[in-house]
Amino acid sequence: MSTLPRTRTWLTAHPLAMDAALALGVLTCMLAGSFVDPHAEHPDKWGTRTPDAVGVTLMVLAAAALVARRRSPLPVLAATSALTLTELVTGDPRAPVAMAAVIALYTVASATDRPTTWRVGLLTMTVLTATAMLVGPAPWYDQENIGIFAWTGMAATAGDAVRSRRAFVAAIRERAERAERTREEEARRRVAEERLRIARDLHDVVAHHIALVNVQAGVAAHVMDKRPDQAKEALAHVREASRSALGELRATVGLLRQSGDPEAPTEPAPGLARLGELVGTFHSAGLAVDVVRADEDSTLPAAVDLAAYRIIQEALTNVQKHAGTQAKAEVSVVRVGPNVEVTVLDDGARGPAVPGSGGAGGGHGLLGMRERVTALGGTLTTGPRYGGGFRVHAILPLTSRTVRAEAPARP
Repeated sequence: MSTLPRTRTWLTAHPLAMDAALALGVLTCMLAGSFVDPHAEHPDKWGTRTPDAVGVTLMVLAAAALVARRRSPLPVLAATSALTLTELVTGDPRAPVAMAAVIALYTVASATDRPTTWRVGLLTMTVLTATAMLVGPAPWYDQENIGIFAWTGMAATAGDAVRSRRAFVAAIRERAERAERTREEEARRRVAEERLRIARDLHDVVAHHIALVNVQAGVAAHVMDKRPDQAKEALAHVREASRSALGELRATVGLLRQSGDPEAPTEPAPGLARLGELVGTFHSAGLAVDVVRADEDSTLPAAVDLAAYRIIQEALTNVQKHAGTQAKAEVSVVRVGPNVEVTVLDDGARGPAVPGSGGAGGGHGLLGMRERVTALGGTLTTGPRYGGGFRVHAILPLTSRTVRAEAPARP
């Protein structure tokens, strides 16, 4: 049982050997058929006739031509057809050389396209059948002549059916491979988007809290000798900001855990419900912030809620770093039709420099805000205000692509 599959595998890997074996089998069948006379009257028709030397030569040449049928199907069909015509004209009795032409025609039909099969098949059937009917010793309606027509027609039809099936299977396999590639590309895209989202969250968390820590530490160092009570208060704010930063970093990095890892984060992502807490941290750092909200009755999608919170956080962090300790900021969150508009303004007033504040630096804050807004299908406008200060204005649609994708998961 195990020898047959190994033999089939070896023949598939060596097509020339397979064609040689086929040619030997066809030669055997032709030689055996040349000893049978279909017109014999007694039941045992075997040995009633004997092929002549010309017939044997033609059968050997036709079988030998089949060895090259895969590499040159049309020339092999032409050669076997010519040998068959020669046998039909000169053979008496006739040898079944047409068997090789039938195999060659099947190969052409299975290896070429349908129009070629139709043209070549009709030409082969017509020429061989007409020759057999016109020049043979038997009547034109003899079964041998009809047999040539039937066998060539079946060979062309069978070859075309095999070619169609191969094309169908190849198309299915190609679609399956394309679908697999598409799934892999979609998975890579989702991974890249998730990495970008986590990177934005990390940037927002680190930029906000480290900026507050930096300012409070600078204040503590500045007043340590003269006003130790104020220094202690600043250091307490540093500790609180550090604890908050560690908590948010733990929650954000926890998203990278595998499904089986313990202690997966259960704290929800921050949103506008924590806006008062966020503003309080800036108040503690000495930044005056006024908040105006006209969306208390609105329930925002999670993605929009998080984006609005992070935009306000980053904008106020930039005010703290770049506008000075005496600056004033205004935050407004307004529901306008199908959108939520978030605006952060500052007056640009610069107070005395705090040691270590790093107010002249640059970063990726505006780029991160723009990426968040673009991911939701909204718009972001940033720039200096007339008369001084800076303005950040974001329009976040409530029915964006991301929000619709999250909608089925909401209870």
